[in-house]
Amino acid sequence: MKTFDQLFEELSEKAAQRPEASGTVRELDAGIHAIGKKIVEEAGEVWIAAEYQTDAELAQEVSQLIYHLQVMLLAKGLTVADVYRYL
Repeated sequence: MKTFDQLFEELSEKAAQRPEASGTVRELDAGIHAIGKKIVEEAGEVWIAAEYQTDAELAQEVSQLIYHLQVMLLAKGLTVADVYRYL
């Protein structure tokens, strides 16, 4: 298990080191449009899970949405501090 900040740190390292077979690197290389589509898809799955699935399934979907949101931050050159400024 990792925190929001730990996940961002891990993803930042992957973005910098670009390991082969990394899903994060593939998503970054696909670009903003593809990342955005994935965020929309995951947000829909969060809603569906909240309406019709278990709390565990909802938590899993939320974790996937957080992952893709963080990939978008990396793609745009933002950090979690940029987000925290608005919380």
